[in-house]
Amino acid sequence: MQSQLLLQLIINGLIIGTLYGVVGMCFVLIYKASQVVNFAQGEFLLIGAWTCWWLLTAWNIPFFWGFLIAVCFMMVFGIVVQMVVLRPLIGEPIISVIMVTIGMSIFFQALMKWMFGTFAQPFPPIFSVDKVDIMGLQVQTAYLMSTGVSLAIMAGFAWFFKYSRLGLAMRATAFSQQVAQSLGISVRQVFALSWGISAAVSAVAGVVVGIVNGVSSALSYFGIKVFPAVILGGLDSVFGAVVGGLIMGLLENLAQFVDSQYLKWGNLYEIVPFYALIIILMIKPYGLFGTRDIERV
Repeated sequence: MQSQLLLQLIINGLIIGTLYGVVGMCFVLIYKASQVVNFAQGEFLLIGAWTCWWLLTAWNIPFFWGFLIAVCFMMVFGIVVQMVVLRPLIGEPIISVIMVTIGMSIFFQALMKWMFGTFAQPFPPIFSVDKVDIMGLQVQTAYLMSTGVSLAIMAGFAWFFKYSRLGLAMRATAFSQQVAQSLGISVRQVFALSWGISAAVSAVAGVVVGIVNGVSSALSYFGIKVFPAVILGGLDSVFGAVVGGLIMGLLENLAQFVDSQYLKWGNLYEIVPFYALIIILMIKPYGLFGTRDIERV
């Protein structure tokens, strides 16, 4: 029984880890483009999930179209937020911009509570089968969908940054904003695009988590849980975000196994990512794949 439970938790860890990796890429995308850590990332998940839920319940839109509309809406929403709130702060100290993202986090969370209430709301039935039996293990259908979508997003990111003109422009901007401007790249457009893509991808993760656990303000905590994974992989590495997400997903579920079978503490699953974050910052603050800044004194 213990070996079967451990295998179940490892599979769950890999599945949730891919989702962590996708949200982690959103952190990295904004940071690489603008050197800003977006602490409102969790609220992007929350807004995307509530938007999809509202379309499905209030307008009876089929899930596929509701999901697509929610993702498109969040992309526009992210671009608008960058243009209206953050663009006027270009040139200001980074700490000021980070504090603004924290303020947005509090504002959006309060707004969602005012609009939709504080109680968790379940998604309407979407799949004909809630769980799928894989080699004797029960796996949520929504998690299987999330794994497929997450892998598609990761492949899309890889193609986007390597081959598309916008992706190359974003890589140039991440390397040096001055060099990018000298090459005729609009840094403002790159900033807006990075926030739009980040918000759209976050909506995907928010809908998946909302399908499994219901939609409530607690969903925004998902963004904070992903942050240790981003630090582990490297704050400026897209590949590192994926690896860090997988490691954190596995670490959480292994901690749950050890806690349930041996320690009996009851909350190790929730706090182990932050223990890992402290250790990472002490040993390798730039992460596994992050770029180490070398400063001349």
